Amino acid sequence: DVQLQAFGGGLVQSGESLRLSCRVDAFRSADYAIGWFRQAPGKDREGVSCIDTYDSRTYYADSVKGRFTISTDNAKNMVYLQMSSLKPADTAVYYCAANAGRLWDSMCSAPNDYPMDYWGKGTLVTVSS
Repeated sequence: DVQLQAFGGGLVQSGESLRLSCRVDAFRSADYAIGWFRQAPGKDREGVSCIDTYDSRTYYADSVKGRFTISTDNAKNMVYLQMSSLKPADTAVYYCAANAGRLWDSMCSAPNDYPMDYWGKGTLVTVSS
């Protein structure tokens, strides 16, 4: 099994930046697709950004393109989400997740219908106006 834990959430003002980190506790994290997801109160879980560690292909939700960047450090079993130009609409609990196998866009774009295999505890990001 794979264990994941997200870190780095906090309270920031609109327009500021924040970097989230996720430790992936697995034998070989490079064999997985990994993603960042978020859920705001009263709303469904939303895919933010995902990466296929096999070939580094990435996916971004339209709402975060140009503002968020996903990256990995396989040697350290870490995944990061660099968030810039944050907006109040970005306020949510952010989760990292992993799937055994290649990345399919639907795993990121429709996580409630096509969930990844493993989920970690989230970290809260609050953006004030």
